[in-house]
Amino acid sequence: MTVAIPLADIRAAADLLKGFIVETPCLHSRTLSQITGAEVFVKFENLQFTASFKERGALYTLRNLSPEEAWRGVIAMSAGNHAQGVAYHAGRLGIPATIVMPANTPFTKVSHTRNFGANVVLHGETLAESEIFARAKVLSDNLVLVHPYDDRRIITGQGTIGLEMLSAHPDLDMIVVPIGGGGLISGIASAAKAIRPSVSVVGVECAAYPSMSEALAGRHVIPGGQTIAEGIAVKNVGTLTLPIVRELVDDIVIASEEELERAIALFLMVEKTVSEGAGAAGLAALLAQPEKFAGKKVGLVLCGGNIDPRLLSQVINRELVREGRLTGLRIRIFDRPGALAEITRIVGEAGGNIIDVIHQRLFMDVPAKGADVDLLIETRDAGHVDEIRAKLQALGYTPRVLSSSSE
Repeated sequence: MTVAIPLADIRAAADLLKGFIVETPCLHSRTLSQITGAEVFVKFENLQFTASFKERGALYTLRNLSPEEAWRGVIAMSAGNHAQGVAYHAGRLGIPATIVMPANTPFTKVSHTRNFGANVVLHGETLAESEIFARAKVLSDNLVLVHPYDDRRIITGQGTIGLEMLSAHPDLDMIVVPIGGGGLISGIASAAKAIRPSVSVVGVECAAYPSMSEALAGRHVIPGGQTIAEGIAVKNVGTLTLPIVRELVDDIVIASEEELERAIALFLMVEKTVSEGAGAAGLAALLAQPEKFAGKKVGLVLCGGNIDPRLLSQVINRELVREGRLTGLRIRIFDRPGALAEITRIVGEAGGNIIDVIHQRLFMDVPAKGADVDLLIETRDAGHVDEIRAKLQALGYTPRVLSSSSE
């Protein structure tokens, strides 16, 4: 007996949500296709009002509450996007909402959730700890729990994305979906496999939290650690989602932090759209294992765009460093008048744009009559960096490229 959500239920959810959520575009990306070797189509769920797909399951669940449940009010635990979806639509429907968020949730997500009118409680270091607290509040305050992924109504609402993707592009070979607790991929896989049984559904997890992969393998490794993809940093997968994923999902790819960062940067630079870490996981999978997707028509779910601006800025700069467009050079010079001017002249004549200069005499391991100069230079690419270094070397300098591990 199948454990999938019936297609009729997902179609009914789509009818109930129509006019209340955005039917987001699923567009072909010529440049991402060239970069990855696949024919890439992006489902822009970051264009929802709260910038995340989570609105779908949240609204469908709230609209299925009984009048008595709505009067009691709801509680949810979330790292941010489910919180905003529940808070926004509960406010629209006049339902009291309490949201429990981990203490390290990005400030932008906390502030947005409060602005939607929810009572926000910061508790615990992980979503698992937030869940324990939320379940206690269900009992003490007689609230209705709206679980972020382990609820058939949530899964059903998320499944409407699969309907829309295959309506826009019925010939997709693969759909790539981020996995946290499994609600999104369970809903999409239920819809997609019912409509097009040949379509391959591939999940993506971040390396720090391969919880679904471990659960499918029957292992009980406790994941953890820092990740830019906090939206899928889930320790415990759903009891409802696990059997659906086991039955319907064809494979799961693990994406590294560097691949997630690069995917965020590519979405911004290529598609001119903002993605959070979890939202970029689908593209990160193509960067991690391009051979798996080469030549296929691949639909990516860009599931959310809520990223802290400071973190986004850091990701962009780190990608510019990887591409050789921002470079740090350390140059040892004699501490004499005109030495620094000579170096800056050489760099400028070679076409480099000096952004920052640090002139160290006291705190580096250098001779008393010497100094180390650190330059942050804007360059065209890695080849341009080599040109600048060659010109400096021709005049007797020994420039060293700085990396993130340099001292």
